Amino acid sequence: MTDISATDAARRFSDLLDGVEHRGEEYTIVRHGKRVAHLTPAPAGRGLAAKELLLRHRPDPDWRREVEEIRAILTIEDRG
Repeated sequence: MTDISATDAARRFSDLLDGVEHRGEEYTIVRHGKRVAHLTPAPAGRGLAAKELLLRHRPDPDWRREVEEIRAILTIEDRG
């Protein structure tokens, strides 16, 4: 992981993000000689947790009907 001063990081932020996003580079931001942050690629989400959640729960057969009933009783306000 490459150290970079906070000032240089601010000046080159777009370039740093390009390096992180496209080349997987990592940086440690240093201010007054002290490490204050790490700039690293975000983990790629595969949606696995969401998929597992959806597979654990069956679709609610009444949901569509309930939504239609709610829509039928709603009135649209004229705020003009």
